[in-house]
Amino acid sequence: MAQHLHIVFGGELVTPSENVFKDPDAIHIVGIFADRKSAYDAWKTEAQRTVDNAHMRYFLGDLQKLMDASTSTPEAQD
Repeated sequence: MAQHLHIVFGGELVTPSENVFKDPDAIHIVGIFADRKSAYDAWKTEAQRTVDNAHMRYFLGDLQKLMDASTSTPEAQD
């Protein structure tokens, strides 16, 4: 069975209407999780903890999709 990983991360956005981080260096990496339920629970905890700050946003990402995409596209050239 293939491993399916999820990442939870977040931070303060420039404006609540766009997914652009105010300070990318300050992005909070909550963690990487082996199952969606654990990732969702972590996302929900952080989202609820920061609910009073409209500029704060947390995301739950599917790392498998990112890993699959990276194997089907050429590496970036410096």
